[in-house]
Amino acid sequence: EVQLVESGGGMVQPGGSLTLSCAASGFSFSNYDMNWVRQAPGKAPEWVSIIKRDGTPSYYVDSVKGRFTISRDNSKNMMYLQMNNLKPEDTALYYCATLDGSRGQGTQVTVSS
Repeated sequence: EVQLVESGGGMVQPGGSLTLSCAASGFSFSNYDMNWVRQAPGKAPEWVSIIKRDGTPSYYVDSVKGRFTISRDNSKNMMYLQMNNLKPEDTALYYCATLDGSRGQGTQVTVSS
């Protein structure tokens, strides 16, 4: 059974940083490109970033370029999202997902003063 479990969310002030983690199990993680997706209240899900199965390349939505960094550790079946210079508009439920539709429950990120 595919399991994706996110952690690391929380409340932070604008300009702050958080690192999200995604723990994967139940599938051959190193064979999958992985995504971070976010959904703000009342809005459609927004794709944030993708990292290829071997770690490169990676791509980002324009709104987070230069602030977010995606990475993975295939030896640990883990993926990460380092988020710097957070803005209120980054507030959302963040979840990791495979391209074939598997996703976790998400971790909430709230950016507020």
